[in-house]
Amino acid sequence: MRRDTNRTRVFTRRALILGGIEALALGGLAAKLYQVQVADGKRYALLAESNRVSARLLAPPRGRLLDRTGTPVAGNRMNWRAVLVAEQTDDVQGTLARFSDLIPLSDHERARIDRELLHSRRFIPIILRDFLEWDEMALIEVNAPDLPGILIDAGTTRLYPFGATLAHVVGYVAPPSEDEAEDEPVLALPGMRVGRAAVEKYHDLALRGRAGLVQVEVNAVGRVIRELAREEGVPGAEITLTIDSGLQQDVTATLADESASAVVLDARNGEVLAMATTPSFDPSLFNSGVTQAQWNEWTKNRQTPLINKAVAGLYAPGSTFKMVVAMAGLTARTITPNERIFCPGYLDLGDTRFHCWSRYGHGALDLRGGLKNSCDVFFYEVARRTGIDAIAAMANRFGLGVRPAIELPEARAGLVPTRAWRERHGHHWNPGDTVVHGIGQGFLEIAPVQLATMVARIATGRAVEPHLTRSVNGTLTPGADPGFWPALDVPAPYLHAAREGMWAVVNEQGGTAPLARLDLPGVQLAGKTGSTQVRHVSREAREHGHFNSESLPWEFRPHALFVAFAPYDAPRYALAVVVEHGNAGAQRAAPLARAIMTDVLLRDPANRSASPVPPSPVRAEAATPAAMVQTR
Repeated sequence: MRRDTNRTRVFTRRALILGGIEALALGGLAAKLYQVQVADGKRYALLAESNRVSARLLAPPRGRLLDRTGTPVAGNRMNWRAVLVAEQTDDVQGTLARFSDLIPLSDHERARIDRELLHSRRFIPIILRDFLEWDEMALIEVNAPDLPGILIDAGTTRLYPFGATLAHVVGYVAPPSEDEAEDEPVLALPGMRVGRAAVEKYHDLALRGRAGLVQVEVNAVGRVIRELAREEGVPGAEITLTIDSGLQQDVTATLADESASAVVLDARNGEVLAMATTPSFDPSLFNSGVTQAQWNEWTKNRQTPLINKAVAGLYAPGSTFKMVVAMAGLTARTITPNERIFCPGYLDLGDTRFHCWSRYGHGALDLRGGLKNSCDVFFYEVARRTGIDAIAAMANRFGLGVRPAIELPEARAGLVPTRAWRERHGHHWNPGDTVVHGIGQGFLEIAPVQLATMVARIATGRAVEPHLTRSVNGTLTPGADPGFWPALDVPAPYLHAAREGMWAVVNEQGGTAPLARLDLPGVQLAGKTGSTQVRHVSREAREHGHFNSESLPWEFRPHALFVAFAPYDAPRYALAVVVEHGNAGAQRAAPLARAIMTDVLLRDPANRSASPVPPSPVRAEAATPAAMVQTR
């Protein structure tokens, strides 16, 4: 009996222990279920929904670029392309081979396609060939049964109606690099382009717009089952430029076959009305892909058609720099407007003789006469008295040696040297260096757009900056208002002295630029010639008159320059013309400037601006399978 009682007690204890363990286990399980279903239920439901619903991007249309009158200078047109969806064919390489028999693919294209096949999901479309011609598209459609997985997709491509005429201003777009597409999912969309130069590059983010979003139901492997929701993208901004496309065409035609550049500014507010560089290139070629043969042709051309000479071409300014030297001397009080300096045809400094362009000299000249006759000796002496640092400071004040605040990434600051700059390069500044900089030679490097800015500031007395953006989505930029630009920190009498000298250059008997004189009733132009050497001329050749630049090979001839503003009595337009290796500014650049300024004054583009209005709403194109990419 006692033994049975002990067994019962042992069993009861074991039962209690087991029951307790089961109770604890059940309690833990219940707590876990509560945690999963109640406390974390919403989180897991969201994760499950994310696994079923995929968000994908919709490509936005790229914004248009318009000229100041509302004429499109960069837009979009319909483009057809062939795409491959790998999951829709059992033999990808066989399909590609059959496609290549119809539409030949280069080794470069095949390599790109193979890379994308390796790194992309099988349901993501891959572009085989962009910019299909109608007969190519028809050929693919006829052979569709033999090309499983290959589809014709509609998209847009960039259109440049003015081609080479505005290439250096508008720029161009090109496909994004693999690294760019990796960093920004929207760039992986078929047909997306990135601005690579000029305004297209500067305003690239605004022109891209904002991608739309579509929510689709997908299966376990990511294949689309149905569309659940859609939010259309926002088209890129519509940007109105300051350029007048009609004037731009005429300026380009005036430069013709020269290797040259010309910049026309509204002198009151710095708006760029025309900026021409010749020769030029077709920007649409970058959109579809430049051939090696075309690239070789461009890069081997000694007239450098790919370079925007107006902002990236750097030249010694020559005698166009003399107004800056004059105002530096006036400000430093090393000269006065009426002081006369004698020119015997040369200036001796130590054992070095610096020649005037006139072998026989100009006699005694005041500042007006020095500018009118472009006397080198006069400005040698002014520079010697004033010093390079004071000249450099004045040059900077007029926009020289400072990168212009223009919407062209290619723009360069150039160089206006100082003593400190020379010492940083391990050399001492010599008095002779100062003298040669007095006539715009030496180490000076100036872009044509900077020369136009200099003239606009002389003409108006305002610190205008050249700019190309007039409005964004119909809203005028602040710089369009002349009152936005502050007064230049130069006394008005000194500006007046420079303007008078420029007027005499063109309009007085004996001035160096009679070929620039306007043939318009009651309108006068003020200007300054310039010629800059690109190679050393020996002392013997100068003294004996043996030097004849016309006989030199083209690349050794001096550059020809001319700067101007008009009308003289109410300055409105500023102009700079540079003809590479054009010899003399008075003979080569001045007539071109006269023709351009005549056209400008007759057109009066500053008064031809279209009233800014908001752009019409543009509905983003509906997404097709080829216009989707999964977000990260």
